[in-house]
Amino acid sequence: MPLSQRLTVVPTPFLVEHLPDATLPEDDEWIALVRAPEGLTVIREAPHYATEDRWFGLYGSDTTHGLETTGMLAALVTPLADAQIPVFVASTYHADLVLVPERHLDKAITTLKTAGHDITRNS
Repeated sequence: MPLSQRLTVVPTPFLVEHLPDATLPEDDEWIALVRAPEGLTVIREAPHYATEDRWFGLYGSDTTHGLETTGMLAALVTPLADAQIPVFVASTYHADLVLVPERHLDKAITTLKTAGHDITRNS
């Protein structure tokens, strides 16, 4: 049975960047970092002038869950995958930040609502 979640659309757009030769970004303007053998992945707020490659986040701050709660992320990404919507995920201690490309945001919201999730979108 799917795990219904209350999600909020984060109003600030994000950029997802790959820095192949970096171990740390050059600034402190990042939201999440993941270091891997092929380089550094950086999630940061998109600058106001960025119009391409923007991602919007869906965050379940009202439905926090423990690290050992199973199925929470799958309940979100499975319907999005079924709808052919790409995602990039950054997990926190309490919840997951599911990023979708801006061009897919409306379809992602509709898809997740159809899957039984409650989505709040503040403009």
